[in-house]
Amino acid sequence: MTDKMLRLDAFIPYRLSFTAALLSDAIAQSYEDLFGIGIAEWRVIAWVAERGSITQQQICAMSRMDKVTVSRAAIALTGRGVLRRLPNAEDRRSHLLALTEEGERLHAAIAPRALEMESGVFSHFSAEEVEAFVGMLRRIDAVVLGG
Repeated sequence: MTDKMLRLDAFIPYRLSFTAALLSDAIAQSYEDLFGIGIAEWRVIAWVAERGSITQQQICAMSRMDKVTVSRAAIALTGRGVLRRLPNAEDRRSHLLALTEEGERLHAAIAPRALEMESGVFSHFSAEEVEAFVGMLRRIDAVVLGG
């Protein structure tokens, strides 16, 4: 038996989860207040904007969001005229999501705000610290994914 005792506040997986939720909640509140969208909807918009067109399954794989969350966000955004569904030539059972003109305007309004919020949080750290932190996160991802 080990002498080390589990203390959640020092348990790195918990710290990562807690801090991510704290930051995500603050950002989500801002997006809701300013643009009337939730964090899942923003993530879908951001992935679609980055890729041009993308399937819901691809968004799930890249964002680690579950299918139901992505589906609900896509339905809501399609209903609001932010997304449109296009045929998927590679898989006729699915469709591609793409931004409408309204979606492009919304993304153009939110993206600078997202970068400002990120900058506000990480301005308390040196560029080297931020680079090292992002590098460590990517290495953790690779370890967990078996790379």
